[in-house]
Amino acid sequence: MSVNRIDKISEEVKREVSRIIQTDVKDPRLPMMVSVTHAKVTKDLKYATIYVSVLGDNDEKKNAILALESASKFIRHELGQNINLRLLPELIFKLDDSIEHGFYISKLIDEKIHKD
Repeated sequence: MSVNRIDKISEEVKREVSRIIQTDVKDPRLPMMVSVTHAKVTKDLKYATIYVSVLGDNDEKKNAILALESASKFIRHELGQNINLRLLPELIFKLDDSIEHGFYISKLIDEKIHKD
């Protein structure tokens, strides 16, 4: 399968999983500010790693990942209803701290500029 096709499938999975999390998953452990930052589908379409960003402290992040893992079968089922694929990938959720890391770096730069 071509890399371009995998990239398109990954982008579509990202878009649909994001929509499902925002509109259909009703878990109290899931905070309001959860966003899907990236999705990576393997070449054989067996697995899709979904990277999510969660605003909150470490406990809220852990609870959000636990909530997403427990809802993964439901999310996968909904994904199958909305995306026409022969094989539906198994979903793996991982925490993405890149946005928070970017804010931290930006804050350090601002502090350095104001110091000088």
